[in-house]
Amino acid sequence: MSHDPARAAIADFDAIGLGPLRLEDLVDREAMRGMVASFEKVFGVPVRIVSTSGVTLASSVNEFPICALVNEEPAGRRACSTVVSEVKRLRLVPQAGTTHACFTGARYRVMPIEYERGAIGRAILGPYLPPSVEEVPDTLLSVDDRIDPARAAELLPRMPRIDERTVEQVANHLVSVLDVILWSGHKALLTSKMHIASMRESYRELVEKTTALEEAYERQQELDKLKSNFLATISHELRTPLTSILGYSEMLAGGLAGPMAGPQLDFVQIIQAKSDQLLKLIMSLLDLSKLESGTVMMRRADVAIGAVLTEAASTLAPTAAKKGVALSVDAPADLPFVLGDPERLRQVFLNLAENALKFTPASGSVHLVARVVATPQDGADADEPGLVLLAPLRQMVEIRVSDTGIGIPEEERAKVFDPFYQVDQSPTREHGGTGLGLSIVKRLVEAHHGTVSIEGNAPSGAVFVVRLPASRPSAPPSRGAISVRFA
Repeated sequence: MSHDPARAAIADFDAIGLGPLRLEDLVDREAMRGMVASFEKVFGVPVRIVSTSGVTLASSVNEFPICALVNEEPAGRRACSTVVSEVKRLRLVPQAGTTHACFTGARYRVMPIEYERGAIGRAILGPYLPPSVEEVPDTLLSVDDRIDPARAAELLPRMPRIDERTVEQVANHLVSVLDVILWSGHKALLTSKMHIASMRESYRELVEKTTALEEAYERQQELDKLKSNFLATISHELRTPLTSILGYSEMLAGGLAGPMAGPQLDFVQIIQAKSDQLLKLIMSLLDLSKLESGTVMMRRADVAIGAVLTEAASTLAPTAAKKGVALSVDAPADLPFVLGDPERLRQVFLNLAENALKFTPASGSVHLVARVVATPQDGADADEPGLVLLAPLRQMVEIRVSDTGIGIPEEERAKVFDPFYQVDQSPTREHGGTGLGLSIVKRLVEAHHGTVSIEGNAPSGAVFVVRLPASRPSAPPSRGAISVRFA
């Protein structure tokens, strides 16, 4: 067969490890059956396409009357089967056809189907009757003596009669058509196989990356566990001697070891203040460790958020007054209860309010405002507006802690809840702190099945929004609205 130059761009299957070419992989059997049927219709000669493995992929051969007569006798059937087997196993010369004679006087023209320098099948034309055969040959009558010579002479001429030159032309044309079909099939198959190979390689890489990520995640989990254990241990060990330092400094400041005067008293008070600061840090580390390990104890009850906000604001009122910042609390009378730990919730809003005071300059303001909002139940798809509208709503208590301070850049808002993170990372930052408060806030709110987020507060400041699920439809109506201002 001839080879198109474009075929040189197609790599051998063996070279990419996809196995040798097979005729049955390159052709569509239904299309091949249509092709051989059209050949018989146009040229009047039957065609059969057989792969090197002996599988018949397409055939237009029908039983001719003379063949039906021979197959009526057992010996005739055996002789026909032998001829067909010989034709299928006939040794072929590359790029050359071979003619094989049948005992009926008919002939078969066998052409090798070659592709990529190798035979992958054969095309069989026939049986057909050469013009030279005019009488029933003795080889047909000798197959079985029960075959009627007169009947055979009547049926033999019904076999298609075609000369060898025409058969040769038909065979060459068939080979040319098959060459185009195989080239197209090879390209399609190679593309498909390469796609599969690429997908397998991508899948292998994905599995490797997934495995690596899982191992990294497990290592990270182990490191987080070790870190939490370390923080819990070191915080506990530091708290014991620190308690003694605080106790003795208080006794010294109180004059239990003798009167303190001037600089001595100042130094002892500084020791006491710094010890208090260190104790708060240690307690924050212990809280964070417990929250991360899931060992924090929650004593849940129905909590009136208005009272919690008022208590937190009252605690910070002296700090706000000293700094010259207005501090206020607003909560409606019908605010629902929240199921939670009152002490932990007080810690949440105390941290948020204290954080707001820290970053709010003099003459600024900090507001704690509570209200009731309705949000879709968990599981509603926010990307489907129709589903959100139809989803059942649940009652939430929303607390907004707003300030008029320096604000938080939008790109930093997702990071401020990370442990030890500070917006101002410089060693000379104006505002102190450990960066643990907001991390503890987030974990405590999530432990109450709530959410916390940050919004802008144009033209300045920030708004921390906490949402907690309500435990009752409404609070007792006898309770009045809370509106407190701390000058």
